[in-house]
Amino acid sequence: METVVFYQFLTEVPRAAAIWSALFLLALTVLAVLVARPERDSPPADHTPPTPTARETAAAEIADLRRYAEEVAVASARAARTARRRRADWLVAQDEAQRAWTAYDEADSAARRVATAGALPTPRTPHTPAEYAARERYLHRAATAAYWRGELTMAQLGDVFGHRRGWDPRRHPVEQEVLLIRAIRDARLAEHRTAAERERTAWRDAEVAASSARALAEEAYAAAVRSRPVAVPSRRTVTRVSPTAVAARWRPVRAG
Repeated sequence: METVVFYQFLTEVPRAAAIWSALFLLALTVLAVLVARPERDSPPADHTPPTPTARETAAAEIADLRRYAEEVAVASARAARTARRRRADWLVAQDEAQRAWTAYDEADSAARRVATAGALPTPRTPHTPAEYAARERYLHRAATAAYWRGELTMAQLGDVFGHRRGWDPRRHPVEQEVLLIRAIRDARLAEHRTAAERERTAWRDAEVAASSARALAEEAYAAAVRSRPVAVPSRRTVTRVSPTAVAARWRPVRAG
């Protein structure tokens, strides 16, 4: 019995040792592979990206210049449209200012004629309620007609009907006509001043827009020139020209 147990021990122990050795070697191999793989996959520590060539650098610069030239060209086109629109607005404001001046000049001439005629004595009429009522009706009709002609504003017409700001219906129609013409002249003067101020503002805006458009147009042209690639002639195509031939070509021609 002891002999059999001893025999089994001698035969099983080497087999188990071989199995455990094989497993140990396999574990070491797997561990070595896991440790060495990141080193193979990762780039070396001293790896640097390749330096671009001169041709690549020049191509990248040309591409950037072209993009900039396109952006400036778009901005220049927008500025040109803005300048044209501002100039059109200024021309409209100029026409309005001219019309306002013409209207004021006509109203001022009428006021001067009335002032000359005002030197004459006012006709005498009876001071009766009917006369005052007629004077009031005349004032209201004249003011309403001036309003519909665009010579008085709604506020001025309200002052006439409310008998405010010196509008007295008891005045003689001649005096009321003088006051009405002077009020129209003053209104025309205020309109002319407002139109002239609008015209000056429109002119300044047009000048600023035109200056911006000119500056952007010059910048767009310069950017377009810079974005063009410069063709470098090869050595085989370069021909030598003697200084004598160059001087002969650029020699001025004598007259006579």
